[in-house]
Amino acid sequence: MKVRLDATDWKILRELQADGRITNVELASRVGISAPPCLRRVRALEEAGVITGYRALLDEKALGYDITMFAFISLAVQAEPELVVFEEKLKSWPIVREAWMQSGEIDFVLKCVAPDLKTCQTFVIEQLVALPNVGQVRTSLTLRQIKNEPVVV
Repeated sequence: MKVRLDATDWKILRELQADGRITNVELASRVGISAPPCLRRVRALEEAGVITGYRALLDEKALGYDITMFAFISLAVQAEPELVVFEEKLKSWPIVREAWMQSGEIDFVLKCVAPDLKTCQTFVIEQLVALPNVGQVRTSLTLRQIKNEPVVV
């Protein structure tokens, strides 16, 4: 069920997406309400599952993760038990930062981040291709990121 949001809720969400470390007092000031109702609204948005968490965004390259690769996976069998097994396995791989199940020819798209090309190659050969239900794996190395706006509103 969708949550009903008013204009103030949307302002709160925009401000928190721009700066998740903003104080409640500053947030209230920016959205035009006092601090106590602002805090109540934020807590209500959290409890409703609209706000799912807070995190720091890190520069992968500054931390030595120079390679971003997308892996396109087609499974041999897409029955629910096989999907669950594959999904649980991919959740255990630290190299996989995002995973999306898709419709169409490709069953999964994985965003992988690694320190070097050898790590990516080893992952593809020893982890992905080695799984019994994996039918096809295609990979694509990124050249540069054009846009990164992990915001909704």
